[in-house]
Amino acid sequence: MQLIISEKAIAGERIASLLADDKVQQKSIAGARVFEFNWKGEEVRVIPLRGHISDVEFPKEYANWSQVPLEKVANAPIIYNKKEFRIIDCLKTSATEADKIIIATDADREGESIGLEALNYVKQGNPKIDVKRAYFSAIIKEDITKAFDELEKFDYNFADSADTRREIDLIWGAVLTRFISLTSGQLGKSFLSVGRVQTPTLALIVNREKERNAFLKKKYWEITAECEKDKKFMASHKEDKFWEKDKALAIIEKKISELIVQKVDKKQKVLKKPVPFNTTEFLGAATSINISAGKAMSLAESLYQKGFTSYPRTDNKAYPKNLELLPIVKKLAGVSELVDDVKKVLSQDKIVPSKGKETKDHPPIYPVAAVPKSRLSVDEWKVYELICRRFLATLYIDAKTEIVSVLMEGKKEEFIARGQVILEPGWKSIYKYSKLSEVILPKLEKGDKVRVLKISLNEKETQPPSHYSQGSLIKLMEKHNLGTKSTRPNIIQKLYFRKYISGNKSIEASEMAFAVINSLENTCSIVTKPEMTAQLEKEMDEVAAGKKKKKEVVVDSSNTLNDVLKILQKEKDAIRLEIRKSIHSNNVLAQCKKCGTGDLIIRKGKSGKRFVGCSSYPRCNNSYPLPQKGVLTPTEDECASCKSAIIKVKSKKAEFKMCLDMNCKTKDAWKAKKK
Repeated sequence: MQLIISEKAIAGERIASLLADDKVQQKSIAGARVFEFNWKGEEVRVIPLRGHISDVEFPKEYANWSQVPLEKVANAPIIYNKKEFRIIDCLKTSATEADKIIIATDADREGESIGLEALNYVKQGNPKIDVKRAYFSAIIKEDITKAFDELEKFDYNFADSADTRREIDLIWGAVLTRFISLTSGQLGKSFLSVGRVQTPTLALIVNREKERNAFLKKKYWEITAECEKDKKFMASHKEDKFWEKDKALAIIEKKISELIVQKVDKKQKVLKKPVPFNTTEFLGAATSINISAGKAMSLAESLYQKGFTSYPRTDNKAYPKNLELLPIVKKLAGVSELVDDVKKVLSQDKIVPSKGKETKDHPPIYPVAAVPKSRLSVDEWKVYELICRRFLATLYIDAKTEIVSVLMEGKKEEFIARGQVILEPGWKSIYKYSKLSEVILPKLEKGDKVRVLKISLNEKETQPPSHYSQGSLIKLMEKHNLGTKSTRPNIIQKLYFRKYISGNKSIEASEMAFAVINSLENTCSIVTKPEMTAQLEKEMDEVAAGKKKKKEVVVDSSNTLNDVLKILQKEKDAIRLEIRKSIHSNNVLAQCKKCGTGDLIIRKGKSGKRFVGCSSYPRCNNSYPLPQKGVLTPTEDECASCKSAIIKVKSKKAEFKMCLDMNCKTKDAWKAKKK
């Protein structure tokens, strides 16, 4: 018998169905679901996993944060503990009946690591079993048949490189998180998370906030003219920004009523069709349509496992030469929402795809099956349509516009009117997420006179660098070699979960994020810099290439961590003060009006419920109850009725402002409703 190991149940069922032409029997072995069928005259059993079936952990004696010295944790042994007991029992039981095992997990480092876990349990039951690997980029008939007809060797080095990362991340995360949490007194549910990749990523966000906070806005003025010749249109003064208002006002005072056309420039602009999606480009596009990076990755993985799209973790931006694009395009004609766009692509004499940076891993992300909208959830459809439209756009013609620039003069002042005419919408007519806009000017020639209806002076300010979005942050992480295409969305999600950041299109850092990063940058900046993490990523690549051993890299990393820990221990008091100051600041909702000197801060009672109490307690016993759910934010407002502070409460379902005093008249309607 042959065993096939898949990463998830949905992928395992589909692989079995494709190999057996749907003649599959489903069974339960040791409480785990398997799929059985005959293939090439031999019995086959597909055993689906649930991702990792073992956890990377420290031995139990290292569990107590306050009693185990951090130096000991940094050099602790690492064990791989069972977590999916039924699947593991199924693997061991099946091993005794099998003579061959085919690892068919995702074809990346993580998939290799997951496959190795299953293989190790199988070898406990059958040490001499023949081991093979099936690599594929799409779970469709052609790819699966080819992969299982051309089996390869299992790559132990590739698996070790992923496990190197898992072990190093465990050690660094445990030591740094315990140090910061113990030092600041933030334990239990309030512990402060610090990690090898997470913290340099958070530092990028915090430092952008610092740039924004340090930015000094500067006023400037723009002059615009509302003009008319056959139709109304707008023009701007040639001097784009006026830094002196008096100079701008002097032009306004000229009361220009007519402009004479001096020059008309027309030039065509070609907007090249986009390159295919790699993981980073896909996540950037998904976040721009309001799907978080983590959710987009999960949805793309699900679409892949269902056989609807190709493997979503790739650096490639060029379709392989052996990928037959035309049959894929024709398939998409079966999706009613895409029919018109498919016809556009097929109407070309020759289909020539765009080409970006080529790598040796998986092909770019593209659709492999036509799926009706009715078969997908709302968010699945959004991601599927995004992938389909990007694919079709990469195969269609470039967009073309005509850019018109008209130079006009009046009373020795020059104005420019700019227009844009779409000559060929091209790929932008398919890829609706990137739109073209037209600005139609009247027909103007040199010497024409243009009537000025109104001249306006507009006051503006220079703007600070924008906040990072999830998409731009992932691109920045890639640039600095922070994490991998698989782990970056999860790292960002962890920062949200720990409440270090908020917002989606505009990511903002919390006060606690500032405190953690400031304390580390001032004492041990190596923890916040991408360089050390990038070096470790390089060493993991060397493990994958067989140039270094896993143990060697993990030991080197632990030695570096020991050096970091020595620095942190010396600066313990400074770090404690910085973080505690921030915690206090973060919990202040208003100044206490009863005593006039204390702050009203969020506290927790013995029951665990939160309330507002004065920081001057016990000298001042002023306190108020609080809503137990939602994020609380101070405002500068005060209640018109009782003059108490107004706070903002934001939960998943609602956002509202409320007076802190429960005895205020503004609460009467609320109390009556509650009764």
